Amino acid sequence: MTAPTGPLRDIKVFDLTRVLAGPTCVQMLADLGADVIKIEKPGCGDDTRGFAPPFMPGTKESAYFVGVNRNKRSLTLDIAKPEGQEIALRLIARSDILVENFKVGALAKYGLGYEQLRKRFPALIYCSITGFGQTGPYAQRPGYDSLIQAMGGVMSLTGEPDGLPQKVGVPLADLFAGLYGCIGILAALRHRDLTGQGQQIDIGMLDAHVAFLANQGMNYLATGENPPRLGNAHPNIVPYQVFATSDGYVVLSIANDPTFKRFCESFGLGHLLADKRFATNAARVENRQLVIDTLAPVMKTRTTAEWVDRLEALKIACGPINTVRDVFADPQARARGVVVHMPHAATAKGVDVIANPVRLSETPPDYRLPPPLLGQHTDEVLSERLGFDKAKLAALREAGVI
Repeated sequence: MTAPTGPLRDIKVFDLTRVLAGPTCVQMLADLGADVIKIEKPGCGDDTRGFAPPFMPGTKESAYFVGVNRNKRSLTLDIAKPEGQEIALRLIARSDILVENFKVGALAKYGLGYEQLRKRFPALIYCSITGFGQTGPYAQRPGYDSLIQAMGGVMSLTGEPDGLPQKVGVPLADLFAGLYGCIGILAALRHRDLTGQGQQIDIGMLDAHVAFLANQGMNYLATGENPPRLGNAHPNIVPYQVFATSDGYVVLSIANDPTFKRFCESFGLGHLLADKRFATNAARVENRQLVIDTLAPVMKTRTTAEWVDRLEALKIACGPINTVRDVFADPQARARGVVVHMPHAATAKGVDVIANPVRLSETPPDYRLPPPLLGQHTDEVLSERLGFDKAKLAALREAGVI
């Protein structure tokens, strides 16, 4: 294995996660140099291996799986078998972190619950990511992204005012839970450095969802009123939304009064500044529909490209609504290297993956291992970590343990 170079290069992770929230958390650790052993069930592996099409070109690997499983070694292990549990415990003894997203209490029947392991491995950092956390009346419920978006309030805020509530087009509930889990793990590592003590990180997707209600959640706490759906408009800033242009659409984001003044003076709207309904952001929020109706005909007088050019020159935030294809072709995205090409065991052409967005000047993310084939590293890991020889590996494979 290529030696990791990131800031977590001495950290070993025992990865019992699958699908998206957990793998997102662990991939971030892996990109930062952690040595990750991904435990997968023999014969089928992570559920997302079957979330296809699409497959990566020239392979039978799902794009979904490939997107969140780089820098991990795949070990197939049946933890339902006593021999599998013993191997798991021996590997955990050599690990710094365990990450899991099983249902609450499910790992305890295999002897792998937190309360069982903390007694044997007091320095172990144990991160649990579930739909609703380890406590509370919903703790035993399964958690899925769209369900959490619905129960967490985001769907009630997303969509047109007179339309249906809408989920966000990417699985934010899973992604945020994974990232909050990673933050918790990094804090726990620092605590262990200071005290030698491990701990459990309890991440509930619903908790994370409530946390990123952000200004909308605070708007409710301040007023006691449910924020309405506003489509593409901003609840606290006007104008800050999508407008139609002569050939498409543009996002206009005017976040303060000096910028609004500059906009009006530049496009023949100076007279609005003398109208108290337009003079301040607070007034524009109170008179939202009037402001929108006044600006909409103006925005239709130019093309999207013309608006972007003119407003950029004036240092006023404005941009096109890109398709995903447009995003990957965008010169800024390309300059920032948002796509990384990696070799892959299933194709000589390799695969493209989305880059880690964390840019560290001294220890940048490390793209050393492509997303693994199912069980690709089983023999390697068990030989390296536990000293198993070929005969032992063959016997375990014959018994269905690996």
